[in-house]
Amino acid sequence: MIKFSIVISAFRPQFRSVPGARLKELLFSMKRIRGVELAVEAEYPKDEMKTPVHLCIGQEAVPVGVCANLRQDDYVLSNHRSHGHYLAKGGDLKAMLAEFYGRETGCSRGHGGSMHLIDTAVGLLGSSAIVGGGVPLAVGAALASQRLGQKRVSVAFFGDAASEEGTTYESMNLARLWKLPVLFVCENNFYSVCSHIDARQHTRQVVLRARAFDIPAVRVDGTDVLDVHRKAAAAAAHVRRGKGPYFLECQSYRWRGHAGPGDPGAEHYRKPGETERWLKRCPIRLLEKRLLAEGAVTAEDIQKMETILAGEIREAFQFAQSSPLPGPEALQQDLFFSERTL
Repeated sequence: MIKFSIVISAFRPQFRSVPGARLKELLFSMKRIRGVELAVEAEYPKDEMKTPVHLCIGQEAVPVGVCANLRQDDYVLSNHRSHGHYLAKGGDLKAMLAEFYGRETGCSRGHGGSMHLIDTAVGLLGSSAIVGGGVPLAVGAALASQRLGQKRVSVAFFGDAASEEGTTYESMNLARLWKLPVLFVCENNFYSVCSHIDARQHTRQVVLRARAFDIPAVRVDGTDVLDVHRKAAAAAAHVRRGKGPYFLECQSYRWRGHAGPGDPGAEHYRKPGETERWLKRCPIRLLEKRLLAEGAVTAEDIQKMETILAGEIREAFQFAQSSPLPGPEALQQDLFFSERTL
């Protein structure tokens, strides 16, 4: 990930718990994810990316705030809406975009597409298109870390719909029983495809499901990266000290549809005025306004960030589009055959 630093002025009390350089990194990282997602959305209709994409526009504060508290060797398991998790954990932007184009230089060598990203060098063990599929994998990684005495935190990112899956309940039970070092992060954007949580559950409070297993669980303002950062720091410290699992319910909102660019069916399933209310809670704009008001950044600083990012994103797309496709020999690579199938 590109490092971006500017000499800053003194901070008022509400910012003193987060170092000035870290505040800049949080803003830069969110703007980076947003810029990449907008670029993907613009390029996708050309039909050169032969993979479904699930954009995380509007949800940037959650992966950024959580991953800022992780070490490079900590584990992350992601879901179908994985782009923000990959980038926030330090994944390679060029490799991610090349994967979208099915190229040999992709992080999954062109075999996985948008929903199956992996980068073990930065601890991203993979993302799964199966709803809730990454949750037991994160618990398994936590078990391995515990047995090996590695003091790693294992993070499972999943949506509100995955919190309704039986495998998630089984995973939470096992994690609590064995005091495994796993952090459950539910990105509650209130929708499972087009179904609002009110049509699926008696209560919107997903944290209650974790508390049923006696797992410490708190709700987080998923549009406020500082709230995410602060509560994720406490959660990660709890887990790393060997005190067992922790659960964060980060309430956010996806600005786009379930998959692909835009949200062409929004008027059929979103509540009137709902989107407009959430757009006012843009996580990037909220942090920008706070930093500008405190004199932590200037408009020129923000413009510089955006210029740097525009160049990086443009270069990454050029790399992805010019990378080679896998050859015929790749058809049988990374496959395992038994004698019975040969």
